[in-house]
Amino acid sequence: MLEKEVVISIEPGLQARPAAQFVQKANSFSSEIFIEKDSKRINAKSIMGLMSLALSKGTQIKIIVDGSDEQEALKELVEYVEGKK
Repeated sequence: MLEKEVVISIEPGLQARPAAQFVQKANSFSSEIFIEKDSKRINAKSIMGLMSLALSKGTQIKIIVDGSDEQEALKELVEYVEGKK
């Protein structure tokens, strides 16, 4: 299991279209993927779960990945949230 704390740098955060794109990326991996904010943990492959966190730009979250492709998944999702991809 890998985890990393990251600050959301993309506009307007993980809401609407960016959230849908994040979920799409998360679903391309076989690993289990979670996002944690303020001790609330959601499945990152669920658009409803992700939207329930109301993640705006500047919010600090923890991405938790567990599975066979966890390193690649964590790297790609962190890069997306930081606006590098």
